[in-house]
Amino acid sequence: MSQLKSAYELAMDRLRARDKEQGVDKTAPLTKKQKETIGELRQKAKAKLAELQILHHKESESAVADLEQLTKMEEQYETDRRRVESSLESAIARARQAKR
Repeated sequence: MSQLKSAYELAMDRLRARDKEQGVDKTAPLTKKQKETIGELRQKAKAKLAELQILHHKESESAVADLEQLTKMEEQYETDRRRVESSLESAIARARQAKR
């Protein structure tokens, strides 16, 4: 009798299948250059996220009285965070696929 898989396990299986179709081999060891590139990308994204967080907190303090403005700022902050994280993941994928 096979065990039921969680939603997470099912999603990971789909992602692995998609990677296989696209020719992405995440099990292959990375070159030194790829590791350095990925490290730099992560550092830049971390710095950008820190900058966004500082700006968000600064703006939030000034908008405490206006709930509508605060809500809009929260939504914008989350959108910006997702954009930076998505950009990072895309850049890492490109770096992994770069010639070794």
